[in-house]
Amino acid sequence: MSAIPGLNPAPAKGPQLASPPAESKRFSWFRLALLVALVGGCAWAAYQYLAKPAGPANTSQAAGMRTVKVTRGPIQRVLRLSGTTTAKNFASISAPRLRSADRGLVLIYLAKSGSMVKKGDIVARLDGQSAKDRLDDLEAQIASTAADLKKQKAQIAVNWENMQQTIRESKAQLDSIKLDAAAAEIRTPIDAEELKLSAEEAAATYQEQLKDLDVRRVGDAADLRSAEISQEISVRRRDQYKSDLEKFNIEAPMSGLVVMQSIFRGVEMAQVQMGDQVNPGQPFMKIVDVSGMQVKAAASQVESEEMHLGQTATISFDAFPGLMVNARVAQIGAIAVPGTTQNYFLRTVPVYLRVLDRDNRVIPDLTASSDVVVNQTADALTIPRSALESRDGKWFVRAKRGDQYETREVKLGTSDNVRVAVLQGLREGEEIMADQQSAVRLVASN
Repeated sequence: MSAIPGLNPAPAKGPQLASPPAESKRFSWFRLALLVALVGGCAWAAYQYLAKPAGPANTSQAAGMRTVKVTRGPIQRVLRLSGTTTAKNFASISAPRLRSADRGLVLIYLAKSGSMVKKGDIVARLDGQSAKDRLDDLEAQIASTAADLKKQKAQIAVNWENMQQTIRESKAQLDSIKLDAAAAEIRTPIDAEELKLSAEEAAATYQEQLKDLDVRRVGDAADLRSAEISQEISVRRRDQYKSDLEKFNIEAPMSGLVVMQSIFRGVEMAQVQMGDQVNPGQPFMKIVDVSGMQVKAAASQVESEEMHLGQTATISFDAFPGLMVNARVAQIGAIAVPGTTQNYFLRTVPVYLRVLDRDNRVIPDLTASSDVVVNQTADALTIPRSALESRDGKWFVRAKRGDQYETREVKLGTSDNVRVAVLQGLREGEEIMADQQSAVRLVASN
């Protein structure tokens, strides 16, 4: 054994973990409890705001909440209808149907579209040069036929006289032979027999000529009548061309505005203009009475139930943004009709609105929008539609009361696209919350 210390040192001890203090454990549990309390408070607040049933509960005023006041004034419910302008009184101008020709007709003159014309003014003229040329040919043909007819009548008279002369000669010869045959006693039997045969032959010739005279009379009358019929046909055709030439100048049947129709020119639609070819009976122009304009629109079956005759309307036009005219419902269709491009289950009712204000810019075939007043109130309490909240089929607003807001049930009346009339539940001048988070689209009942 050695007495020197440190020669056999003891083994060193490893590092030891220190146990955490009690204060640090208590602080972690405190933070966890605080987090749980915050989450529970947020959930309770959300439940109070969203899931709590309606009632006269009080809520604190949110900072910066927009409010409005209940006002009093007129309100009206309108229906927006789209349509086009038409004329109540108008006259359609068509190409004439000609008896002398059925081919296309060329327009060589047209009244200016949009101009005003009076009754009897020339509004269109057709090219009638070919008809005039044909009329001149017929006039010359009629004159030539008339001369030939006179010549034929004279020739028939000459032939008739020649036949009469021949018949008279045959009659004289027959009478002479009969006189000679009367003295048969002084003649030989042979001479008497020859005279008898000559008398029979002369009598037969005379009778044959009489028959030929009747046949010739009928034949000449037929030939003459045939020539006269040809003459009458030529005269009638000439009269047809004369009548057609009068139709080539088309007059206005009434006073009004000239409106051109559209036709196919090649592969596109365009207004009729000078130089175009139109077929007999084809309409190419309208004369409209601008003092009786109307708008032809269509309303859905649901909207038509709110409409009746005499309702007022305001009409605006796409072509003239600043133009607005007053109108009135004049006609409502009795039967709903299907649309051409819509589903057959979606039917509309035709509606005609008579324009009350006179304006020269209002012409046919303009697209127009009509606001028809179906219900209105001259003096009512009104609020914005955005201030309403729907719950279980009832309507509520949040009215300000001091520094608090209370949920209050209201009864509604007429509504437009922005405001709604309040019948019960609010007073004029009260302040309500302007925007509701759970507001739904309002469909007001009248």
